Amino acid sequence: MIKINLLPHRIESRKLRKNAFFTMLGFSAVMGLLVIIALGSFFAHRLSNQADRNQYIKQENTRLDTEIKEIVSLKQEIASLKARQQAVENLQSDRNQPVYLMGELVRQVPEGIYLRSFKQDGQRVALNGYAQSNERVSELLRNLSNNSPWLDHPDLIEIRAASLATGKDSKRVFDFNVNVDIIRPSGVKPPLPGEGKKADGLAVPGATPVSAK
Repeated sequence: MIKINLLPHRIESRKLRKNAFFTMLGFSAVMGLLVIIALGSFFAHRLSNQADRNQYIKQENTRLDTEIKEIVSLKQEIASLKARQQAVENLQSDRNQPVYLMGELVRQVPEGIYLRSFKQDGQRVALNGYAQSNERVSELLRNLSNNSPWLDHPDLIEIRAASLATGKDSKRVFDFNVNVDIIRPSGVKPPLPGEGKKADGLAVPGATPVSAK
């Protein structure tokens, strides 16, 4: 009977399998290292791009902050110029206010009322005059409150019965005092004396002409 010793063959086969295993293990390790390097490079590139974008956004924010400050400063200058312009316009309006006031009174004083005087104190005007009746004074108050763009908030201070002249020429009238505010409406041309309706005030004997104090 022939005997065959297979031990060297088995040893050789085991060595081949072992070498193949270590070869595959080495190949897997190299591939894993390459994948790690590739992923590291990819994420490093992403981080670099993100850092660049963050730096750009930071620079843009700084630029916008500067522009916003310039806009705010420009708005403040515009507001200051508008305030100066308004002050000049108010000064011009105040300078001509007595003329405008007389023109507005001519338009708003109803028939049956005779103004003796008016006195301006700042933006407040005190009117004094005679009226044929209480209804005429009420009409004057309505005109000053509702119809005038330059006068508002009329306030009747006093009204009392009075007589003008004596004897047969005596006439019974009502002596009144009214305070009214002057306002500055925008976009409205101030009235001048003689514009609009003419004054139809009552000419009372013994009274003084309309005057501004």
